[in-house]
Amino acid sequence: MNKLLCTLLLAWMLVWSFSSLGTPNDFNLSFEQVTDDRPNGWKDFGDTDYELNIDTKTVQSGKRSAVIEYHGEGEGFKAWAMSIPANFEGKTIKLTGHIKTKDVSAGYAGLWMRIDPSLGFDNMRDRGITGTTDWKKYQITLPFKSGDAQKVVFGGLLTGKGKMWIDNFAVFIDDKPFNQAQPKELAPAQKDHTFDKGSKISTAQLNADKTADLALLGKVWGFLKYHHPSIGKGQLNWDYALFRILPKYLITKNDEQRNALLLQWIDSLGLIGPCATCNPTAQDAFLKPDHTWIEQAKLSQKLKFKLKYIYNNRHQGTHFHIAIVPRIGNPLFKHEEAYADMPYPDAGFRLLALYRYWNIIYYYFPYKHLIEGSWHNRLTTHLKPVINASNELQYEVAVLKLITEITDAHANIYKGNNAIQASRGENYPPVHVKMVEKQLVVIDYYNPKMAAKVGLKTGDVINTINGQKVSDIIKQREDFYPASNQASRLRNITQEILRDPAGSIDISYTRAGITHNKTLKLYPKTELDYYRGYRGEANGKSFKMLEDNIGYITLKNIKTTDVANIKQQFAKTRGIIIDIRNYPGAFMPFSLGPFFTAQKSPFAKFTNGNLNNPGEFTFTQAIDIPGSVDAYQGKLILLVNEITQSQAEYTTMAFQAGSNTTVIGSTTAGADGNVSSFYLPGNLKTMISGIGVYYPDGSETQVVGIVPDVFVYPTIKGIQQGRDELLDKAIEIIKNPALIPSAAPVKTPTIAVNYDN
Repeated sequence: MNKLLCTLLLAWMLVWSFSSLGTPNDFNLSFEQVTDDRPNGWKDFGDTDYELNIDTKTVQSGKRSAVIEYHGEGEGFKAWAMSIPANFEGKTIKLTGHIKTKDVSAGYAGLWMRIDPSLGFDNMRDRGITGTTDWKKYQITLPFKSGDAQKVVFGGLLTGKGKMWIDNFAVFIDDKPFNQAQPKELAPAQKDHTFDKGSKISTAQLNADKTADLALLGKVWGFLKYHHPSIGKGQLNWDYALFRILPKYLITKNDEQRNALLLQWIDSLGLIGPCATCNPTAQDAFLKPDHTWIEQAKLSQKLKFKLKYIYNNRHQGTHFHIAIVPRIGNPLFKHEEAYADMPYPDAGFRLLALYRYWNIIYYYFPYKHLIEGSWHNRLTTHLKPVINASNELQYEVAVLKLITEITDAHANIYKGNNAIQASRGENYPPVHVKMVEKQLVVIDYYNPKMAAKVGLKTGDVINTINGQKVSDIIKQREDFYPASNQASRLRNITQEILRDPAGSIDISYTRAGITHNKTLKLYPKTELDYYRGYRGEANGKSFKMLEDNIGYITLKNIKTTDVANIKQQFAKTRGIIIDIRNYPGAFMPFSLGPFFTAQKSPFAKFTNGNLNNPGEFTFTQAIDIPGSVDAYQGKLILLVNEITQSQAEYTTMAFQAGSNTTVIGSTTAGADGNVSSFYLPGNLKTMISGIGVYYPDGSETQVVGIVPDVFVYPTIKGIQQGRDELLDKAIEIIKNPALIPSAAPVKTPTIAVNYDN
């Protein structure tokens, strides 16, 4: 498995919490407490090609150690994981643990530790253990921001092949055992447990008036959450405040009663003094706060005045629910409880999920202006599906459909109780398919050894699945596969279109103009070398020389240490092709990027949200690629397609800064910017693109993607012949630069949005 992908999976993993801290022994850090051959308190995650067990013979101390051992054919990783609540004060946190290894290759063994939410992470990737080693003590030390930290998750990790033992873990805060550290003072919001077992809210009768009232309540609730000083200071559990107001709110009979109750509710939050630092929205802000709903709703003048007063004297500085990640600028969502013990939350918690998501998008999504239609209306249109969801699956589907509407390929349900995943099935086809020339085409076998018995050939066109046309299935699923554009949506749908709960599906397919019918056997992932998007290569090389003195680089295998060799070996080549139809194995913009430009060249700028003025986004200064005195003189070709997403798109932008660069392929996924994650009730983890990424002239990259200079698409004929037509075109262009069009692709103009006018 790509090491960076391993890092991402670690960042997305499920975390666990405990109600209070005990002694280190209470957390079973030496694996001595075991039930049914499983170490108490420990979880595991990763791929299925690994066996986990407890060893009573090979130990570092005590009577037991924990083991991860590889037993497979594909690439992958596996990890043991323990979580402790961050209920202590301190400046640094240190994890120590003992590791023994045997024949570790094509990866590494190591410790790992993460501070949630997204405050710190280390998995020893740059100093991993390989080969056969005896017991040795290792450690990870990270800065610790006790005020923001909620959980610390840690354990042992094995990527690639081999076997590792782990034993005798310890956690220290400022060099003291964590249970001896000074306890962190909890905010009043964290001490309120009134509704831990349920909201006590039953399904409301949602006629048109009540739906409008609940939509209004969601806007008021979210406005107060991010603006009222009492909530910003953590004085109230704002989730539970919703459940306290709802019973009274649901029985109001007219606008006057509703408005009076809202005024009473706001007054109960305490007086707000004048704010000396509440600056007006910057005139040059790209996005400005939208408070038009206050005027448009049927609110009393007194209530409108109250809300406007709160805005003008809003909370400033450190906030209980939101922070901005230093040096990066994306939002960090804090204290958004997952309510993991409620796989099917009750009506109150389902409503909370809708309110939480709507307001996060409304105030902190940098691409809100690109959402088709009015985000205001989404509260109304999604109320009934969310409130009326009658089981876990219906609830997850309702949430997923809401997520799909923000048109962000970073958004999805990444962790939850998996009702959706269960409904989609655990069986997968033996072939990888893709939309080619508007048809579903077989392009690869997951296990090439199975090719003879599959009965399908690369280039075969699949027409129907279980009697349904492929085009109809795609249309039915579009609302449930989040994406930034149609290219990434089709990518996501087709990756699972042949997946099914059954052990086989019936298909019709066309080969050489003749249509055939077939029952296609499906397999669990454990029996396939399954991959999404592109096939990884364990220890694969990142660069090679092609014929005619042309250099080729694939970013999926790139390492920082490769850059010097690439510069040396490719300096005198006729041209260089960089394949970015993947996710980079290392961050390349400022290490390899300068090789392709002789002078400092701007390539991107960002929009960041304003913690002190929710809804305001302003541009940063442009980011430059520094020039190089020994800049490459040949032609640079970049290969991109719908797999090119996020960091891959950002890297493409950086390489475009060179004066002799051509991008060929098809439109990229259109999801750029560091991600911000948060939970919704029911343990549903999701993410958004947290910063806006633009070209220096303000042209959009989100949704639009990277627009190639030369459009090249795979063809069915090319797939049948086993050709890489993008690579062929790149070689052709290097040999004959006259094939490059003189006109640059048209970029989307800057979109100026001003909600205050």
